[in-house]
Amino acid sequence: MKLEQKQQIVEAARTYATEHGLSQNDLARKSGISAKYISDMFNGKTFTVANTATGKTVEIADKYYLKLADYVGLTLKKEYWKTVVTPQMQRILVSLQVAKENGETNIIVGETGCGKSYVCDLFRRKYPADTYIVTVSQTDNIGDIIEKMITALKVNVSAKSRSGKVSEIIRYLADRRADGQEPQIIFDESEYMKQPALCAMKSLYDNLNRVCSIVLVGTDQLMMHLEQMKRKNKDGIPQFYRRVKFGVRRLDPIDRSYPGFLDDITDKELVCFLREHCDNYGELHDVLVPAKREADITGEPLTVDFIKTVLDIR
Repeated sequence: MKLEQKQQIVEAARTYATEHGLSQNDLARKSGISAKYISDMFNGKTFTVANTATGKTVEIADKYYLKLADYVGLTLKKEYWKTVVTPQMQRILVSLQVAKENGETNIIVGETGCGKSYVCDLFRRKYPADTYIVTVSQTDNIGDIIEKMITALKVNVSAKSRSGKVSEIIRYLADRRADGQEPQIIFDESEYMKQPALCAMKSLYDNLNRVCSIVLVGTDQLMMHLEQMKRKNKDGIPQFYRRVKFGVRRLDPIDRSYPGFLDDITDKELVCFLREHCDNYGELHDVLVPAKREADITGEPLTVDFIKTVLDIR
């Protein structure tokens, strides 16, 4: 990596930290880069002391600059995908903002590929000091989710039991509110939450209502599972459902004519092809980005035939 690029990254990080009221230690904690590296970078150094006893120095590896650039949202390569303000994006941003400011617990529900994860990350980048994202996976149990919360918050916990860890998380978030912050935890892909995890959400709500915003983001499967468990009177679910019943925010269906996304494509046949074969924004991205990147390299025009060749579509 050239020195100019490293300086560009550091300057972007410096600006980002100033805009969001982050100290160098905050930036280190949030980005996952050591505070010593951040300090050296900000002081214009590209080498750091590896051994304080001998004074031996090593070059700060490019991966740390790239990690810092990614955290502050600085793009170093040509972008082939532009951000389009969709109705779904507007709804998500407003819902997150209102919930954050008021410490509310909400559920945001939208179809797959409508940009939920993308917008949540944009929102986190806007409020990096006190917005945390936990991405739930299909294999996660309640213990896994608690550990993911600890990692996202970067909080040290001493408790061994799950309930003890949750109590320490609650105290940590309450302290953040007392310090004047507006903490918010976003649980992305929450349709994968099982009954114990949803019961844990009830516990968080009961202890953090108006203190820390808790937002569950997922597909209709989340509400379907909640309603099924409520009908079966599963432990804790009716109580949790009552608390979030009026906090559900449903996103509009995707406009599959994709206004704003296809403005730079003049080939009408290609526009029709994309509208016919792409079911959501995510699929549109997965078709256009590799095709545009390869078209740039080869000099070939972006056509239906070219896209079929690149993606091996028959």
